[in-house]
This record gives sequence, C-alpha cells and structure tokens, in this order.
Amino acid sequence: MTQAAIKTDAFLAEPRRMLIGDQWVTARSGETIEVQNPATAETIGHIPAGHREDIDLAVAAARTSFKARVWRGLPGEQRAAILWKLADLLDANIDELARLETLDNGMPQSFARAAVGAATNGMRYYAGMCTKLYGRTVNMGADLEFHAYSVSEPVGVVGLITPWNGPLATLCIKLAPALAAGCSVVIKPAELTSLTALRLGELVLDAGIPSGVVNIVTGYGHIAGAALCEHMDVDKISFTGSTAVGKSIVTAAAGNLKRLSLELGGKSPVFIFDDADLDEAIPAAAMGIFRNAGQVCFAGSRLYVQPKVHDKVVAGIEAFAKKLVLGDGFEAGTQMGPLISEKQRGRVLTYIESGLAQGAELVTGGKTRGDKGWFVEPTLFAGATPDMRIVREEIFGPVLSVQRFDDLDDMARLANETPYGLGSGVYTTDVRKVHKAARLIEAGMVWVNCYGRTDKSLPFGGFKQSGWGRENGPEGIDAFLEKKSVYVKL
Repeated sequence: MTQAAIKTDAFLAEPRRMLIGDQWVTARSGETIEVQNPATAETIGHIPAGHREDIDLAVAAARTSFKARVWRGLPGEQRAAILWKLADLLDANIDELARLETLDNGMPQSFARAAVGAATNGMRYYAGMCTKLYGRTVNMGADLEFHAYSVSEPVGVVGLITPWNGPLATLCIKLAPALAAGCSVVIKPAELTSLTALRLGELVLDAGIPSGVVNIVTGYGHIAGAALCEHMDVDKISFTGSTAVGKSIVTAAAGNLKRLSLELGGKSPVFIFDDADLDEAIPAAAMGIFRNAGQVCFAGSRLYVQPKVHDKVVAGIEAFAKKLVLGDGFEAGTQMGPLISEKQRGRVLTYIESGLAQGAELVTGGKTRGDKGWFVEPTLFAGATPDMRIVREEIFGPVLSVQRFDDLDDMARLANETPYGLGSGVYTTDVRKVHKAARLIEAGMVWVNCYGRTDKSLPFGGFKQSGWGRENGPEGIDAFLEKKSVYVKL
C-alpha cells in the first residue's frame, strides 16, 4: 500500500468535522450525511450535516476575523508567503488529495492529479497578486487644490459554494483570489463531494492562515447553502452550479443586496467545418463531452458538422466511444469514470430515453455499464433536431447530439439559439473562419482546434444564463474587491 493510500485510509477512518474558527466541530444537530464512492456505491464515510445555526457560527467567526484585520491587515508580502506555503502543501499532498477526489467524485486518477495541479498553480498565481492591489491617482484639473485617488479593498465576508463535478479545483479557483484580496470566507462544499475541502481546511491551518479567516461548513445546499446565501452578515456569494440554483441565489441575496459571482450551466456547441483536420477534431470533440463523464459545465454537448464530412465524423466518434475505457478511477487505463450518484445516473438515462422518443438515432451507448457504481456508456445521437430536449437542455452526462450545419451564418444561428453561453468549439484550418466564428459565437470561451483548455491568467465565465462575472485572471480577484475613491482638498 502506498503512503498516499495509508494517509487516505487514516483520513477516512476518523470522524469528519467542520472547521469553524480554528476548531473542528460536529454539526450542532448531530446529523450526518453518508459519503459514497460512485464507482462502487459503497459508503466510505460520513460528513456533518450543517444547518443554519452552524452557518451563523461560521459567519460570526469570519466577521470577527475580518473586523480584527488579522488577515487583511497583514502586509501583502506576508499574505503572499502564506498562500505560497499553502500551495507547497497542496503539492506535497497531491497523491492523497487526488485519491480523495477519485474516491469522492469517481474521476480517473490522471484527471484528479491534473485538477490538484491546477489548484496549486492558481494558488501561486493569486499569491503574486497580494502585492499588486493597485489604485490610481487622478489629476482633477485644479492645480494644488485636490489630491484624488482610488483604493482597492476586500469586499468582506464571502460565501464560497462549490459543485461536485470538480470539487478541489473549483474551490481553489474561488478561495485563492478571495484570500489574496483580503477577504474572510465561509466555504460550503457540495454535500456529495466534501472530502477534499475538509482536507484543504487542515492544510489551511498548517499554512498559518489565521483563525476565522477560512471556515468550512458541510451540509445540504437547500439548508446550509440557502442559509449562507440569505445571511445578512455575508457580503458576497461566489457560486458554481446549475442555472436553476443560481436564480434562487439571486433571490436569496436580495435581503442585503450582497455581491454575486455566478458560474452556471451550459449547453456548449462545437462546430466541425469540412476543412478541419479530422484526425485532430474527432478525438478532441469526443473528449469535449466524455471527459469526466460529461459532468463539466462547459462540456461540448452539441456537435454540428458540415455535410461533406458529417458521416465520417459520426463514424469516428462512434469508434472512439466504443474504445473508451470505463471503470474505477484507480484502475490503470481508465478514461471515463462513473456519474456522481444514482440520482444523476437516472437523470441522464431519462434524457437518453427522451432522445429516442423524440426521434433521434442512437448511434452508440445509451445503457448502464456494470453491476455496481453509477456508470453510463458514452452515448452518441445522430439525426438530432433543435427542438429536442437532448439539444436544448443541460444533461450533465456523457451524451452527445449531432446535427448538420451549412456555413458561418448557419453556425451563428445554431450556436446562439440557447439561453446559455459558456463554452464553444470550432475546428477549421481556415484562419479567416477562426476569427469570424470567434466573433459570431455568444460565449465566454471559444476553443479553436482544441476543447476545454483553460489558463489561470485568462477570464473564465459565460454569457447570458451561464452566469455573472468571471473567474481566473485579474478579473478573478476584482470580483472580491470594492473600489473606493478618495478626494482630498489641499
């Protein structure tokens, strides 16, 4: 047994508790939530089921730390050093964190390790921003009469609510800029995947982040998450999840008009032109939907192909899907793991049934796999039409629908006939089409001859009902800052 496996088993053997201030505590109700391995459906532990009173305690701890300036009052260089130390701890524990992620979420180990690496890189990126929170001075045109300038200040106490499809990476995308900005936070991880958040809490304390700056309350979204969103002493919510829940958060935030960042759903289109390099486009488009079993907000779930190469592309993706290795994330060679839960598997199967009922052609997949765990085969539909549910609604599973398209104008119409606007893909060797397509598609990200690549220095987010605001890059830390203008009469 590896050292990481030994550490993971030890972590799971201990009762899990929530972090409030610098104390690890149970839920005041005493209630817990069962944690299952989605690849086996076996119970691997329990986490506290936090309620409103637990959220109240965590928010109070965060507010106390914020008022006392124990974190935001530190020099930028000191906060940067602590965040860098946290990144070093993430690096040092990557094997354990990746194992916890696979056990909790089901993703293959290669994907889990890459996700932890991305979290570490993001932490270091924002550590560098601790010393770069600039304002500016302005010449008001009245010589020696006024000195005017702006400053950037942390927004305050922030609630970070994260999803189950990329637990640790998504959390760090929020936590790193929030801490770099000087905020104090309350984290509410998804109830299905809270293990890496709780392990991160231990590393936060080891790194030297002061008491009360980072608090973690586990629990159900409609209870603990709702309480956090409604809380009158929370200044901002940063949420990643479904559009439906995002809309409910808008309502919940109205009480004190708290700031919101919402990274929501998608139904991202991918276009393969007839001049594309199909040896490159076919596997990339396939993994654009089958990566992480389709449980990716920007998954390329709508594929459009020009008629000349349509049949070849469909045949190529069919062959790719049939060869894709499904299995436990710890098994060598696994390329696609299970869905997160029995409920999610049922939801995906319902969409597959609707595709058949509405007349789409099932090319491959469409069935469950194995006698344990929540596996669904990579599924490909041809002959889809714009009115079908599998084309219009976010499935969050390994289901791809294919349609034909004619030209750039047709591409723009099909791409934008959706309430979403998160990701998109274009495959062509014509540089003119590349730049025209990028301008015509209404989406926060356009990938050309690739799919799903992100970088910590570029903004991530969507148009329309795919969300409000951006994560990553300078935009990511701006979301946790308030701008103040100061006018001094001399």
